[in-house]
Amino acid sequence: MKVTFPHLGNTYICVKSILDDIGIDYVIPPFNNKRALELGTRYSPEMVCLPLKINIGNYIQAYEMGADTILMAGGCGPCRFGYYSQLHMEILKDAGFNMEVITLEGTDIMDLLSRIRSVVPGASELMKLPSVLLRAVEIAKRSDEIEMLAFRTRARESERGATDRIYNGFREKALRTAGTKNILKLLDETEAMLKSVHLDPDADPLKVGIVGEIYTGIEHFASFDIQHRLGRLGVEVDRKVTVSNWIIEHMLKKPLHLPRDMAFAEAAKPWLGAMIGGHAQETVGNAAIYAKSGYDGVIQIFPFSCMPEIVAESLLPSVERDLDIPVLTLIIDEMTGEAGYMTRIEAFIDMLEGRRENLERRKAHGMRKGKKAHDNIHA
Repeated sequence: MKVTFPHLGNTYICVKSILDDIGIDYVIPPFNNKRALELGTRYSPEMVCLPLKINIGNYIQAYEMGADTILMAGGCGPCRFGYYSQLHMEILKDAGFNMEVITLEGTDIMDLLSRIRSVVPGASELMKLPSVLLRAVEIAKRSDEIEMLAFRTRARESERGATDRIYNGFREKALRTAGTKNILKLLDETEAMLKSVHLDPDADPLKVGIVGEIYTGIEHFASFDIQHRLGRLGVEVDRKVTVSNWIIEHMLKKPLHLPRDMAFAEAAKPWLGAMIGGHAQETVGNAAIYAKSGYDGVIQIFPFSCMPEIVAESLLPSVERDLDIPVLTLIIDEMTGEAGYMTRIEAFIDMLEGRRENLERRKAHGMRKGKKAHDNIHA
């Protein structure tokens, strides 16, 4: 058995470290690229969403590298992710790629453990699995923290490109670093390097919150690297939907029936009071949280035909109006043109800069009027 798994941001770092520690042979497909998208588009039904197509491309590229078994997360509710595994199996089978699919679903803890055991090679590896998984969860959290630190640093760095050199180097080094303990050391080194980047003390970047469907929010290739590009434009971004959040909230807390972080659900109540599948409620709730936290704007990203995000898109204008925060929606599929996509983003950032300047002028004007009235009273 040679295992593979689809790319989703830095998920490969967490997964490969587990497989290293328990001695499972694996193949990491190339980072998402144009060929993966072309392969997935060729073999997938036209109207399935972009993440499924790129996943299929990942599997085919991994198959060409010797993989025969796929590990993937599962889902439930009114989102197509809930039956991705079945679609993957049928698409690959019809295309002549003989691969087994093992789905790790976080709905029942005993079922989840049973599926994990099916890929663990022996009793000794099974015994050390709990400690390995604990370190892997820490890796997922730390990887997300590193990415968020890079978001903050990139928007303030004195030397353009310094953050990218460190962060891209980290992702490449992670491919060559074996085991959870060594990955944790690499994370320590990377954090120290990012914290040493010289920052412009006068920087006051715009702050933009990223919301939307999890795959297009997290996976760099699927969103044309929007979060890094915004950083290079001097914009600080933040994203609350992360890999570690998915692992902790959906794959651990949910099957164990532990209390979950539902701040987004409370924030979404005035506009969307129920979970309707996917990340729709997170999209609406997190947009509201960003507005109340003083962010300059919100960008929603989702793949064409994503049902939950279409509902969220219809509600965001109300959030925009009620909480006075500009929202830009970007819908992505394999036909999306990069030039037009970036033009929309740059125009949105220009609008946010103009809006901030107007707000600052009005605030300064109000302060001057207040001072003048105060002086007249006491004249």
